[in-house]
Amino acid sequence: MTGSTDTTAQDRVVIFDTTLRDGEQSPGATMTHAEKLEIASLLDDMGVDIIEAGFPIASEGDFNAVSEIAKASRNSVICGLARANFKDIDRAWEAVKHAAQPRIHTFIGTSPLHRDITQLSQEEMADRIHETVTHARNLCENVQWSPMDATRTEHDYLKRVVEIAIKAGATTINIPDTVGYTAPRESAKLIEMLINEVPGADEIIFATHCHNDLGMATANALAAVEAGARQIECTINGLGERAGNTALEEVVMAMRVRNDIMPFTTGIDTTKIIGLSRRVAAVSGFSVQPNKAIVGKNAFAHESGIHQDGMLKNAETFEIMRPADIGLTETNLVMGKHSGRAALRAKLADLGYELADNQLKDVFVRFKALADRKKEVYDDDLVALMSDASVEAGNDRIKVKFLRVICGTEAPQSADLTLTIDGEDHQVTAQGDGPVDATFNAVKALVPHQARLQLYQVHAVTQGTDAQATVSVRMEEEGKLVTGSSADTDTVVASAKAYVAALNRLLVRREKSGHDGKEIHYQDVS
Repeated sequence: MTGSTDTTAQDRVVIFDTTLRDGEQSPGATMTHAEKLEIASLLDDMGVDIIEAGFPIASEGDFNAVSEIAKASRNSVICGLARANFKDIDRAWEAVKHAAQPRIHTFIGTSPLHRDITQLSQEEMADRIHETVTHARNLCENVQWSPMDATRTEHDYLKRVVEIAIKAGATTINIPDTVGYTAPRESAKLIEMLINEVPGADEIIFATHCHNDLGMATANALAAVEAGARQIECTINGLGERAGNTALEEVVMAMRVRNDIMPFTTGIDTTKIIGLSRRVAAVSGFSVQPNKAIVGKNAFAHESGIHQDGMLKNAETFEIMRPADIGLTETNLVMGKHSGRAALRAKLADLGYELADNQLKDVFVRFKALADRKKEVYDDDLVALMSDASVEAGNDRIKVKFLRVICGTEAPQSADLTLTIDGEDHQVTAQGDGPVDATFNAVKALVPHQARLQLYQVHAVTQGTDAQATVSVRMEEEGKLVTGSSADTDTVVASAKAYVAALNRLLVRREKSGHDGKEIHYQDVS
């Protein structure tokens, strides 16, 4: 395809994935323990060089997840984040020390704004950096240090603290654009300055960590690489705080497609991109926008007559990469109620889902139920089905067992709902202003909570009156945001399941923050 060249003698760019740390800090993007282990395994299989598995000091749940990921990793370096104090660093080391290749990543905010927050003078901060990086290096040979908000730090002071960190034993220096403030030319000049003017810079790796607040994260990261950085910090789907982080799929495919002007290689198996993108979207509750570069639903879609004509004559007319390059099937074969288990497994494999026998058994039951309601089941239906299955599999303390809604043109709508809560069934009838409102009121009657519904969205997966609806909800409780999503041919059923999925994620959040999430306080109104 366009841009391909010989890569045998090209510089290697290290891919540092922080989906499980920075990505999970997206409001509402909580992942369960099992989901974190699964995503880490998929990242490891894809060839990610370094997985930042979490922030071990943040909670016991984070510590346990990082520790188990460290023990299970086969190829990737496993990294734990720590603030610039001994307690954080010791906790990070305890979590990652069992990895075949452990790394400690410690940081402190160096810009004037952050120095004001920490109430440290330049001298006091310099001493703190020396002490903490030295401590980390005494524990682990692989130490990364980051001057948070580096792009808004005075250049002379930035050069000084980078030199201190290198002398103290840091093997990687990461330069974060913490608030997405910089631009490509500036990003490149900053890396060039540090490489050329800091003593010892030629003995370590410089990394770039960009946020997308101005929509330039990918451009800034690639500019930094062209200037000499050899590690990119990124996330699947660009997941991350505020506007997100540099998207792994974008930088990796940019260097592959435009290898003629960016002669760098990575160890990423790009055919695994689409499957991992969909899995992260499912477990995080953050769907991928249709026009998202590389992994969006429309990334390889062509509707214009001119474009379609060109595609039929030569795919390279309007596609600079092949769908197969990212693991995307080029067909959209229809499945139906007569399709067997083997056909379903093969189709899901084409879509990027590799299932064990027990997983396939569960999904096949769901598929058959969907096929009975829809005459034709398309690829997008199966992706929605897998997303729905993953939500239920990961968070199942509360389940929707039965729902019947009675609608009228004048009277209030009513919902008869049965929830299975920790294995026991509880039933209630509630009214509301419409079927969805009645259903949500019924859920809240059985599981009282103070969470506020912030977002309710419905999207049709495919066309037609029998199309599945994918429903997403976002809820907020005491400053914590959680999301839930579900798909069903019945929009109200999908709404109930999405609402319950968000409640389940809220319970996980409560447990992580030390609240009473282990016990569900429900109303027995049966």
